[in-house]
Amino acid sequence: MYVPKHFEGDETTGRQIMQDHGWALLMTADAAAAPVATHLALVWQDDGSPHGCLIGHMARANGHWKLFARGAESLALFWGPHAYVSPHWYASAEQVPTWLYQTVHLTGPARTMSDAELAQNLDRLSAKFEAGLAPKPAWTLAEVSAGRREMLLRMITGIVVTVETVEGTFKLNQHKSDVDHVAVALALTRQHDEATRAVGKQMVALRPHLEYNSRAPVSVPADQRNAP
Repeated sequence: MYVPKHFEGDETTGRQIMQDHGWALLMTADAAAAPVATHLALVWQDDGSPHGCLIGHMARANGHWKLFARGAESLALFWGPHAYVSPHWYASAEQVPTWLYQTVHLTGPARTMSDAELAQNLDRLSAKFEAGLAPKPAWTLAEVSAGRREMLLRMITGIVVTVETVEGTFKLNQHKSDVDHVAVALALTRQHDEATRAVGKQMVALRPHLEYNSRAPVSVPADQRNAP
């Protein structure tokens, strides 16, 4: 992944993005080097290895998991909130449109789980996401009757990706001046889209020492700057 030096992310922040946004894209090359991709929920887990592992599952009818036997590396992509930035939002002139985002790439070999591992990790997976719905009582696999539970388990394949490499790009206008940082952050937090507002809040958290208020300068188009 191309990672400009000033947008390079650390592994701790990348792990937080994985925990906050568990939806991922998993890609593996087939025998012809063509990419095979599956969208699925993945959860990072500390297994004692340097970078931990990712656990999840996919439909057994999805032939993607059969590629793991070849020993080919898989690539898991996670991303957080992202947003378009208009040049009009900067305090400085001569700006251009851009996109702010946070993304994490993890690579390593993948394998399938045993039946016992699958049942155990399904509980871990649901517990992680059900916790975000508190105070609602957490759903557990035990609420499904034994017969139906066994049938459903036969329809999925558990997977484990042993993470060997972690790369992160966190583009939040780190290379811009304080005045432009404040102006864009305020503009983003005023938008209707929740993800866009989230990016603005991340920018505020990145430079908390600055003053963010409605009096901060916000740019207007050049042809309007001298209007009465």
